[in-house]
Amino acid sequence: MKLKNIFVLKEAADDLNEGGAFYDRKETGIGDYFWDSLIADIESLIIYAGIHNKRYGLYRIFAKRFPYAIYYEIVEEVTYVIAVLPMRQDPGWIKKKLKKRR
Repeated sequence: MKLKNIFVLKEAADDLNEGGAFYDRKETGIGDYFWDSLIADIESLIIYAGIHNKRYGLYRIFAKRFPYAIYYEIVEEVTYVIAVLPMRQDPGWIKKKLKKRR
């Protein structure tokens, strides 16, 4: 299924910023690499949206270079990125975050 648009919710953009800041605290410049890598993963949804397994009622794609997952849903021909969350968190924390956004 090829979709026309990807919309990143403000909360998901905030997730990206938080992740970038976390990695910049580890080493300067890694945050930019994190951001670029995750954006590339999100852009891949133009082609691959809908092929991923669902978790907590949303599609989930694993980031290629960082331990993060991108949660999204499809409405008509639009992919909505709901969250970009670290996989090293407690599953209960992830579920709670996603529930607040739906």
